[in-house]
Amino acid sequence: MANKGILIVAVSARGSLPAATYELITAGRRLADALKEPLAAVVLSEKASTLAADLAARGVDKVLCVESPALANFVAETHAKAAAQVALAGGYGRVLLASNVTGRALAARLAVALKAGLAADVSEILPDGKVLRPYYSGNLVAQVEFKTPVAVMTMAPMSYPRAEKTGAAAPIEAVAFDPGTAKTQFVSFTAEAAGEIDMGAAERIVSGGRGLGSAEGFKPVIELAHTIGAAVGASRAAVDSGWIPYKNQVGLTGRAVRPKLYVAVGISGQIQHLAGMSSAGTIVAINTDKDCPMMQLASVSVQGDYAELIPAITAEIKKRKGSVAVAA
Repeated sequence: MANKGILIVAVSARGSLPAATYELITAGRRLADALKEPLAAVVLSEKASTLAADLAARGVDKVLCVESPALANFVAETHAKAAAQVALAGGYGRVLLASNVTGRALAARLAVALKAGLAADVSEILPDGKVLRPYYSGNLVAQVEFKTPVAVMTMAPMSYPRAEKTGAAAPIEAVAFDPGTAKTQFVSFTAEAAGEIDMGAAERIVSGGRGLGSAEGFKPVIELAHTIGAAVGASRAAVDSGWIPYKNQVGLTGRAVRPKLYVAVGISGQIQHLAGMSSAGTIVAINTDKDCPMMQLASVSVQGDYAELIPAITAEIKKRKGSVAVAA
């Protein structure tokens, strides 16, 4: 019997589902409709039943709940065992995961368990089941065709819009799971310091690049970001130079973002960086090179020295915010 159906693997992160889960539903729904096959989602969590209702209302045909204390914290070995159990039992032909830390860790293990083909960082699934994925830092796009009965794929972030609630509720089924004894064990979890705005959810991002010249040069950029309630981003060149942590990197090898406002300061706009932020609503570029790719892409381009412009812009914003507060 041929494998049929699409399965979305949803892994909770500290009690909630990441935004990428809802993007997977959109991708899966479009493929399921094109192939006329069912779309299911499996929730792997200690509290899967509390998360299932939300997924059931977003266009899937069925939600499967694998609920176990062993799934309270992410352990690739245990989570992959649970996902493989569901995929094998349901005979699914395509398994979709988010292209994040957990998704990549699970995808490789699932591909082995299911004897499946694997494609990572897929940007688009074609109606016939073939997929597109970037190569060579986005300079080329390859069309991938699976030759195995089962295909596992991780979806690049923000390749599809998030699925909205449809008003209908799909059936929810509990799945029994025996985790056994894993060779790897969860040890501890350390959260980042509070107060920082997550780039993935930020409506505004201010990013700095090689043009800032040093870690000291980032300080005005960070101050501007704090002034307008924005997350702080960076180009790979700035991160590689050690001026700012990797977690702030935007681009193919960092985070893909889609804020309403993206301010690029001293970033020339290499294709790897543009691939991670070109979907932003409004792009403001500040650079001394008027002909660089970022200045050409931007909605608003400002040619000049950031060391003079950024402090002046920040001061003006603070002045106007103060005036509004006084007037109120």
